[in-house]
Amino acid sequence: MRITSDFWIAAVVRRVFAAGGFAAVLKRGALEAGAIFVVTRDRLGESSLYGPAPQASYDSSKPQDRRFQLLIQGDADKIEARIAREEKFDPDLWVVELEPGNKDVSDFILIDEL
Repeated sequence: MRITSDFWIAAVVRRVFAAGGFAAVLKRGALEAGAIFVVTRDRLGESSLYGPAPQASYDSSKPQDRRFQLLIQGDADKIEARIAREEKFDPDLWVVELEPGNKDVSDFILIDEL
């Protein structure tokens, strides 16, 4: 069984803070199953956007895992525009921002390489 979106985000936010980073929920979506988008900022201010990975990349032996893929890197305006487009398509989506500090974002989310 897959955990709910709000529970998953709460857990990631706690893990980031525990590791000395910062995290904030920018948009709350549907509690049970809203799609999750992750914005990251590093110490130099560079931004990236990760979105849900295609269904084909999910491991059927681990249906609880949420996998992400890099959508945009380095352009904050493009990231905001992409989130706005996604919101028009799915108003129930979640957006969480992570500043992982000394850790890598892959320490907190599962990332599929394209």
